[in-house]
Amino acid sequence: MALPILHDWDSYFDNHHEGLGSSYERIILNKLLLNLKRRYKFTSVLEAPCFGFTGISGLNSIVLSRSGCRVTLLDNDPRRVERIRQIHQDLNADIEVQSISSYHQLPFTDRAFDFSWNFSALWFVDDLTAFLAELNRVTAKAILLCVPNRQGIGYKWQKAHSDIPAGLVFNEQNIDLELLKSEMNKLNWVLIREDYIDCPPWPDIGMSKEKFLGGYLSRVKVNKFNDKPSKQVSIMDFYRGKDSKFAKRMLKYSILENHAPTCFKKLWSHHFWMLFEPSTHK
Repeated sequence: MALPILHDWDSYFDNHHEGLGSSYERIILNKLLLNLKRRYKFTSVLEAPCFGFTGISGLNSIVLSRSGCRVTLLDNDPRRVERIRQIHQDLNADIEVQSISSYHQLPFTDRAFDFSWNFSALWFVDDLTAFLAELNRVTAKAILLCVPNRQGIGYKWQKAHSDIPAGLVFNEQNIDLELLKSEMNKLNWVLIREDYIDCPPWPDIGMSKEKFLGGYLSRVKVNKFNDKPSKQVSIMDFYRGKDSKFAKRMLKYSILENHAPTCFKKLWSHHFWMLFEPSTHK
């Protein structure tokens, strides 16, 4: 989670410097999504809501679009929808972005998508029960829900040190794991797997990770973590096909992701995901 995004999400469309944290997060998330695509062989994808706590909005499903899926995004902010469309045009990404006033009713036919998902976005839904019922209606094969790790040190630190903009729909109860599992169970969706994700060497704090690595890990040279800490970090050239080594650079930080025990990840990981399948043939 990065609470400052609530104030400055628009700025990332002008300055693509997302920093080390969001860049690493995207590559790890890309790996998960592609693994799920191979497992379920889905060809149609809905990401709703598509605004979460990460840099440039609307980029999370590009990896699925580039792998041959028909992708649709939903967002309830008309200005953000236009900015997402512009960024997709810049990247030559064939993704449909729709503006929606409410998530109570989704503008799609039954089972319109093989796979539906969202990332750190559920707390912008004002009626969770109604939204999940709609997600159930329009999804055939699998639903992935990714939420911030509320047990994490970084989450608790940000909650204690950040303010929520007045008037913003921000329902923290929507990311309660037991509530989500209960709601999905009522809709006859079975939890297939759950796990922590996004577990880099830095905590989930609302500040530059380069600054954290330089200022807080004083015994370790920053260059060990980032070859060029002063250089802007953005995934955009990777998606443009101009930086083929970007993913490899980000994966240098995945030692905890790959090897840390669950008891550590519970306190350190930035996010948690749950994968659901329908209990009966839809």
